[in-house]
Amino acid sequence: MAKTQSSDEMGTLSSKDLETVIRGADLRPTRQRLALANLLFAKGNRHITAEILHTEALDAGVKISLATIYNNLHQFTDAGLLREVVVDASKSYFDTNTLPHHHFFYDEEQRLEDIPDGQIRVENIPDIPEGYNISEVGVIVRLSRS
Repeated sequence: MAKTQSSDEMGTLSSKDLETVIRGADLRPTRQRLALANLLFAKGNRHITAEILHTEALDAGVKISLATIYNNLHQFTDAGLLREVVVDASKSYFDTNTLPHHHFFYDEEQRLEDIPDGQIRVENIPDIPEGYNISEVGVIVRLSRS
């Protein structure tokens, strides 16, 4: 897995540096993959759906299918360059911030926002079954207008 970098660090990388990061994640730096990496990481920390990234890619003149977007987002996630945040069974966001943190989800706006690490304390986790370790605890606080 690639060395984890914040998207703020990734946003300052040149195209050549992004190519190095992609190669370091054991991915081939194709033209489409490099274009997606530029779109994903040039704007700092963000939460994006495949559909939004597809629209951004088309607007930027990148000819790419939605299926290819999904495949690349999952490959970036598997390589440690992104985190997938599943809001519900039909909605996933991809987070450029791979450092530990939790999220607010605004139902009406369909918007995900970071909760800085340390602002939520998870306690009373049940005993872990033998042979397992906790790999992550992710909290999504869903918000709706009162």
